[in-house]
Parts: sequence; structure tokens; C-alpha cells
Amino acid sequence: MQTLLREIRNTPLLWMLAFVPIVLVAEAVAPHFHTLLFVLSVLAIVPLAALLSHATEAVAAKTGDAVGGLLNATLGNLTELIIAIAALRAGQYMLVKASIAGAIVTNAVFMLGACLLLGGLRYHVQEYNRAGARLSSGLLLMATVALLAPSAVADLEHLPQGGGILNKLSLGISVLLILAYGLGLLFSLRTHKELFASADHGDDDKEAHWPIGIAVGTLLVVTVLVALVSEIFVESVQKAAETFGMSPAFVGFIVVSLVGAAAEFAVAFAAARKDRLDMAVSIALGSASQIALFVAPALVLLSYVVGPKPMDLQFWPGAVTMVMIATVTSAFITASGRSAWFVGALMIFIYAVFAMTLYVVPPAGQG
Repeated sequence: MQTLLREIRNTPLLWMLAFVPIVLVAEAVAPHFHTLLFVLSVLAIVPLAALLSHATEAVAAKTGDAVGGLLNATLGNLTELIIAIAALRAGQYMLVKASIAGAIVTNAVFMLGACLLLGGLRYHVQEYNRAGARLSSGLLLMATVALLAPSAVADLEHLPQGGGILNKLSLGISVLLILAYGLGLLFSLRTHKELFASADHGDDDKEAHWPIGIAVGTLLVVTVLVALVSEIFVESVQKAAETFGMSPAFVGFIVVSLVGAAAEFAVAFAAARKDRLDMAVSIALGSASQIALFVAPALVLLSYVVGPKPMDLQFWPGAVTMVMIATVTSAFITASGRSAWFVGALMIFIYAVFAMTLYVVPPAGQG
């Protein structure tokens, strides 16, 4: 604990952890002050993300970048899963689907692009293991095709009304996606793990990392706190969205995805700045593929338990297009195994086009 307290004292950003109990108390005392809760929740998530970054780096130093990236993506997506479950329980399926599609696009385009940009501003050219990027891109492409199938057949005239066929198709696809995700983990972490080894980083070995016990304990506690604060954020941001004229699709696709992935951003950006692009790419693409292969099908299965009715995987046409473009773009960009800052800048511009389009032209029925 002394190591953790010393880290907090010596890092001014972590002093903002004081906002965590403040936002929890404010939510209990004044739950209707949505604007205040929105600001406080954002201020609380930022230091929690920084603390999660330190803990994950310590674990990655012991386990390697591949496992460290998987661990961080899992913890980050656990937060988004909890947020989506809260919306699922309330029957807000548009928000849930928007957060799924938005998380895939945000991780595969914005996070990856920002990592390439930040790393490229410090290093002239960066290299990383293409095998890991190819695996994540392949999994993401397969998952994207599976997620697009219900949307592609939804408008067929011979389908019976009521959505029963789409629910059955979505349920079957969800089981296949989870099976594919498990096989991907077996391939990368067990049978062919030598293909995904990261480059050695001599400078990183000299850094003093936290003991593994403190790091793992911090990861668990901070993940729970991020989940609690994120739920407050989602509840408050929906009311704030009405004030700013944002549709539920924009809130889920852009706002919830960016804030929900704050912890992953902190770790991935720090890794890119240290020339550990293997870990940064692993977090970005690994998180996107994990959303598509595990979180989305898990939400479909959970909807049969906690939702008012089963949820299918039919997305609106704009989301389908953006997810496919994001998948193809990330696969194309990472195919070379080398990067410079301008590549990252182009990917951020693509994400900005998506955000602007969704804000100006919301899905039908949400204008």
C-alpha cells in the first residue's frame, strides 16, 4: 500500500481521485442534478484511467505485451459491458447497439490512429509484430461479417413479421462468435504464442514497476470503481444529450464509447509513446475484436435473462457501413508492420467524419 500511496502523492493527475467519492456521494444525495453528475463522473474517470494504466504496465512487465494487452482490453471492455447491461435492463436497445458499434469503430480507428500519431510524433518510424495485428484484424473481419448478416437479411420480403427469425439468427451467431473468440485465445496464447512475441525493450526493463500483488489488486478495485462511475455517467449523459440536441445513437456511438474506453486509451497511448507499439496495437485491435466477438454476443444472450425482450444484432445501415469501413481500414493500415505519425492522423480524420455525420444526420426516427 505504501507503494501505491507514494505513486498517488507523486502524480498530480492522481490527486483527482478525490472526485471518485465525491461523485458517488453526489449521485446518492442529488440524483437529479444531471449536468453536475456528468462533469463529476468525467473528472473521476480520468484519474482512474491513469491508475489503471500504471497497474496494467506492471502486469505487462511480468506477463509480456500480448497478455498485458489482452488483460487491459478485457478490463476496459468489462466496464463497457456493465454499462451496456444497465441500458439492456432498461430496454434501451438503440443505446446498447450504438455502444457496440461505436466501441468497435472507436477502438479500431480512433484509438489505433491516436496511438500511431502519438508514437510517430516521438519516433520517426515505428515497427510492430504484424502477426498479432493480422490475427486481431482477421478476427474482427470475421466478427463484422457475422454482425452484418442479420442487418443484411432483415428487409427480405419473405421473412415472417415479429422478429422471431432475426432473434434465432442472432442467437446462433452469438454462440459461433464466442466459440471463435475462445479459439483465437487458444491460438495466440497457447499453440502458436511464439508468433506473437513482442520486441525487447531494454529501457523498459530498467523501470521500477509495482509488485504484482499490488498491481493485480489495483486492477480489480479500479475496474469496479470505473464501472460504478461509468453507470453514473451514462445515466447523466442521456439527460445532457437532450439539452445539447444529441440523439441516443450519437450518445452511444461516440460519447459512451470514448468515455468507456478512457482506461484503455491511457494505457495504449502511454505504450505508444514508449515505442511499445506491439502493446498499443494489441490493445486497440484486441479490444475491438473482443467487443465484436465476446461483448456483443454476450449481450444478446444476457438479453434473454435481464432484458424486457430478446435483443437481435440488426443495426441501422449507417452503423453497418461505419463498422465495415473501420474494419477494412484497420486491416489495411496494420498490414505493413510499420507506421509514422501521418498514418495515425488520417485515421483520426476518418473517425471525425463518422462523428460529424452521425451528429448532423442521426438514424431515422431520432432526428
